[in-house]
Amino acid sequence: MPNALANESSPYLLQHANNPVDWLPWSDDAFARAARENKPVFLSIGYSTCHWCHVMEHESFENKSTAALMNEFFINIKVDREEMPDIDAAYMAFVQASTGQGGWPMSLWLTPAAEPILGGTYFPPEDRHGRAGFPRICREVARLWRENPRNMCDNASRMLGQLQAEAAMPPESTKLEDEQVVTRFVQLCESQFDAGFGGFGYAPKFPRPSVLRTLMQVLDHPGLEHEGSRKAWEMVERTLAAMIRGGIHDQLGGGFHRYSVDRRWHIPHYEKMLYDQAQIADSCLDAWQISGKLFYKETAEGIFRYLLGTMLDPGGAFHSAEDADSLPNESSVTKREGAFWTWTAEEISSLLDPRSALIFSLAYGVEAAGNAAPESDPHQELLGQSTLFRASTEQDLAEKFATSPEDIRTTLSSAAKILLAERTKRPTPHRDDKIIAAWNGLAISSLVRGARILDRPDLAEAASAAMAFIKKNLWDGEVLSRSYRGKKSRSAAGPADYACLIDALIELNGYFPDSGWLEFALELQGQLDLLFWSEAQQGYVMRPQIAGRELLCIRDDHDGAEPSPNHVAARNLLKLSMLQPNDEYQARAEALLLHGSELLQHQPFSAPVLLAAWDCHRRGIVKWDFQGDIAAAVRAEIHQRHQPRAVFVRSRGPDQVIVCEGRSCRLYERVLSAE
Repeated sequence: MPNALANESSPYLLQHANNPVDWLPWSDDAFARAARENKPVFLSIGYSTCHWCHVMEHESFENKSTAALMNEFFINIKVDREEMPDIDAAYMAFVQASTGQGGWPMSLWLTPAAEPILGGTYFPPEDRHGRAGFPRICREVARLWRENPRNMCDNASRMLGQLQAEAAMPPESTKLEDEQVVTRFVQLCESQFDAGFGGFGYAPKFPRPSVLRTLMQVLDHPGLEHEGSRKAWEMVERTLAAMIRGGIHDQLGGGFHRYSVDRRWHIPHYEKMLYDQAQIADSCLDAWQISGKLFYKETAEGIFRYLLGTMLDPGGAFHSAEDADSLPNESSVTKREGAFWTWTAEEISSLLDPRSALIFSLAYGVEAAGNAAPESDPHQELLGQSTLFRASTEQDLAEKFATSPEDIRTTLSSAAKILLAERTKRPTPHRDDKIIAAWNGLAISSLVRGARILDRPDLAEAASAAMAFIKKNLWDGEVLSRSYRGKKSRSAAGPADYACLIDALIELNGYFPDSGWLEFALELQGQLDLLFWSEAQQGYVMRPQIAGRELLCIRDDHDGAEPSPNHVAARNLLKLSMLQPNDEYQARAEALLLHGSELLQHQPFSAPVLLAAWDCHRRGIVKWDFQGDIAAAVRAEIHQRHQPRAVFVRSRGPDQVIVCEGRSCRLYERVLSAE
C-alpha cells in the first residue's frame, strides 16, 4: 500500500511512495506527530536523479526488515532538495560542520523540535569497511533516545545554537586592491589547475563553468597579450577542449553529464542537470567570441539542441534533469548506470559498415572489452561498455586511412546519426520533469545569449516561451513558487529563483523591446528585496522554518554547481541601475560587494561570480542601445565580441547604436558605414 508520499507531485517523493517505510512529507504535522509519539525523526533528503539515493533506497528503504525498524522507532520524513533548498541548506550546514563533508542522499536524525542529533550522507545496509550500517545506527539512536531523550535534546539544541550563532555573524568587509584581487584569483586557479588534462583538482572532476567564465572576463581587461591573460586563457582553453572531447560530453546527443569520475574527463557520472547545460553553453559562447574556434560554437549549439529536443516541457519551460541509471533493454528489470549512453563494440559493428565501424571506434575510443578503467567502475556496471570520447583527431584518422579529413568528418557524421537513431530505441532514463524557477532562469538567459551571438531567433523565441510559462504558472503577482509539476509546489521560491529569473529577464529585455520583461524584472527585484534582504547580513538570506520557528538564517555565498543568489543579484542590480536609474539598486549592489570583499580577498576561487560582479562595478557596465533599424552586419559585429560587462537594449530613434559607460554616452561610429 502506498505511503503518504503518493499524494505529492515531486518525482523524488513519488519514487518512494511504494516503499514499506511510512514516509511523510516535510510539514508541521509530521513534527507534531513526532512530539505526540515521543519519537525522533529520521530525515532523508535527496533528488530524483541522484544515483546514491537510488542505491540507499534499494538497499535500505525497500528492505522490509529495515523499514519495520524505521517505522517502529522514528517518524520518517522525505524531502526533495530541489523543491526545498532552504531545508536542504540548513541541514547540510549541520552535516558539513559535524562530519567535514556533505552530499546526497543526506541522512539525519532529529529531535521532534527538528534539531539535529546525528547526520551523514549514504549509509550502507550493513557494517562495511569500518563504517556502521544504516540499521545499526537506527538501533543505536533509538536506544539512546529511549534511555536519555533529554540529554539528546540538550546536545541537539546546543549544536543548532552554535550553527545559529555562526550564521548570525555578518560577513566582514575589507579594502580590495584592484589588480591584486584578479591576480590572486588567477593564481588560485593555477594552483588547482590540472595542466595535464585541464580542469581544477583531480578526481572526481567538475566542470566549474563559473570559474571559466570569470577567467575569460578578467582577461578581457588587459587583453590576451598580457601574461596573466595568457595564463587565464590557457586554463580555459585546455579545460573546455578536454571537456568537449571527453566522455562527460554526450558525443551523440549533445549536452554534458554532471561530472567526471576520473581526471581525464573520460568516464562521467551520467546524470544530466539543466543548470550545467546553461552554464557550460555560456562558457562555450564566451570562448567562441574570444577565439573564433568553431568547435566551441558547435558545442553550444549541441547543448541548445539537447535542451529543445529533450528537456523542453510541452508547456514551454524546461525539465530539471535526466537520471544516470536506466534499463539496459526492454527485458531488463535492473537499472544500470550509463546504460542509455554507452556502447559495446559488437553493437557498433552490427549497425555500421566495417570501414565506418572501424573509423568510428578509433575516433571515439571504443574497445572490445569496454573502455572504463577498473578504478572508474568500482561496481563493474560498465564491463564491456564504452563511453564515447574523442580519442583520435580527424587529421590523424585521415592519415591512417589515406583519405582526407573531410571524408573522415563525413563518415563520422553519418555514423553518429545512425547510432543516435538507434539510441532512441533504448529504454530512456528517468527524467525529472519538474520545472524549477532558478534553473529555468539560467537556461533562458543562456538561450537569449545564444540567440544574440549566433543569430538564432528561434532560441530567443524558446526563451520567451519559457519565461511566459514561468510568469503564468509560478507567479501570482506577489509571491513566486519554487517549482511546477502539474501544479505549483507547496514551496515558495528562494533568493536563487528570483535572482536567476531577473538575470534572464534582463537578457530578454535586450532582445524583445516593449515586451514587458523589464517591468517584470523590476517587480521581481522588489519582491526579492522585500522578502529576503537582511540588513544585519547585508545580503539576501533564506530562513527555513518549522512550526513558525526559524531553524537557521542562511546567506549563500558559494558559487558551486549553481551560482550564489547574492552574487547573481549584485550583477543584476548593477545592470538594472544602468537600465532604470535607481540609487537604491546601486547602493544594494555595493553593499553586496562590500560584504563579500573578505571572501574575494581570501577565497575568490569559491566566489567567481562575485568577482565577475565586482569587475563589472570597478570597470562599469556597458550599455548598448540599438536604436531604429540597425544593419545586420553591425549587430553581428557587436554581438560576436566578447563583452562580459555588456547589457543590451533596443529603442526607438534614428538608425544608430549608442554606447553608454557610466554617465557618458557616445555614438558607435561603425554604424555610419553599415549599409
